[in-house]
Amino acid sequence: MDIQHLTISLLPLLAGVVLDALTGDPVWLPHPVVKFGWLISTAERWFNKGSRRRLKGAVTALFLTGSTYLLFRWLILFCYGLNQWTGVGVSAIFIFYFLAGKTLIREVRMVFKAVDESLEKGRRQLSRIVGRDTANLDGQEIRTAALETLAENLSDGVIAPLFWLMLLGVPGMAAYKMINTLDSMIGYKTDRYRDFGCWAARMDDIANWIPARLTALLMVLAAGRPGLLRFVHKHGRNHASPNSGYPESALAGILDCRFGGTHTYFGQEFYKPYIGENPRELTTQDARRAIRINILSELLFVAVCTIWTLSVS
Repeated sequence: MDIQHLTISLLPLLAGVVLDALTGDPVWLPHPVVKFGWLISTAERWFNKGSRRRLKGAVTALFLTGSTYLLFRWLILFCYGLNQWTGVGVSAIFIFYFLAGKTLIREVRMVFKAVDESLEKGRRQLSRIVGRDTANLDGQEIRTAALETLAENLSDGVIAPLFWLMLLGVPGMAAYKMINTLDSMIGYKTDRYRDFGCWAARMDDIANWIPARLTALLMVLAAGRPGLLRFVHKHGRNHASPNSGYPESALAGILDCRFGGTHTYFGQEFYKPYIGENPRELTTQDARRAIRINILSELLFVAVCTIWTLSVS
């Protein structure tokens, strides 16, 4: 294999990861996931009414996911058809768009900084990254929610997109982001979304089944504590989601803390079983440690993706 072929194979992945690590998602930059959200919101307003809402939700989720895959497959093939370097550049840009490592870390840091200043600032900052209601949370609940989100979104925002990139290329990565956006917007068991969002939630469960468990493995390896896998196996199932409990339990084990409890979404209360056994107070030092684990876990998986890309090439 010549150097140019190696470069063409690896450059989109490495360039996309480096761009995300350096810049995150600049607020001024148009983002395809924002367009995904607009499409989902529009479809929900049109179809989430009347009878057969579950069928309408299934068709919506399948159509948006399938059309996203086909659109990005055509676009990437078209760009490579123009020029291989055009294809590399466009692929790298979309990989950068579909990763959320830097943005997530920045937001969690801002939550911990804000809550140290005041509860109101902490609640307002947390509301940017969670779906639950934050108006009545105390300081411990704000910090817990931020770290739960950090663990869960390491899977959803970094490891899972890279996993589907590794298997199905940029089109697979884009389709995964559509599924994940569908779930984050309509995949709730509330009166409004229970039927219409059912398929979106199930598709997200399937798409994240392997990545969530892989994320937990990467986290305990990054912490140098493979023995925590027994803890993850015990507590990973203590979650309403079949997947989110695994990265959360890995972080709870690493930090020796406890996640879960009662949360409010759209005015309705939902109880999540506790993950972990130590209800100690969380601190900014815990956030720094969790962020370090996130970064190391991403680097480990980027190495895996690099080896996989080379072997496939």
